[in-house]
Amino acid sequence: MAQRMKNPAMIIPEAWEGIRSLQKAAHGGGVPPRTLELVHLRTSQINGCSFCVDSGSKHARQEGETEERLFAVAAWRDAPYFNPAERAALVLAEAATRIADRPDPVPDELWQEVAEHYDEKGLAALLLMISLSNVYNRLNISVRQPAGSWG
Repeated sequence: MAQRMKNPAMIIPEAWEGIRSLQKAAHGGGVPPRTLELVHLRTSQINGCSFCVDSGSKHARQEGETEERLFAVAAWRDAPYFNPAERAALVLAEAATRIADRPDPVPDELWQEVAEHYDEKGLAALLLMISLSNVYNRLNISVRQPAGSWG
């Protein structure tokens, strides 16, 4: 599959600056970096972004994530490797990514489950990371950014 064009965020540098600022803000919200990487990976799996699955796995490894857990992210509900806070973050990632799948994509009971593990700043960080992951996915899928590349 041939890449259609350079990533739009590379063509418009102000966009890349904004994206990097959002990423920095998400990582400053008190959520463990490994959890944010799991959220990014799961969001990218849902959206089918091979570039982001590849790069997200690499970033997660850099944060100390294990192969065992990375392989299990797609089936996290049935895998014993994730703690309750990580599970809450993953359920929020799925709900906030699949917003067209149901009338109330993030119902109150789901929100309360996540809020038991994260304060308001942590919830904001998770939502920023989920939203940013969806931005990355949509850009990379649209231009057919190949896994293992950048630019």
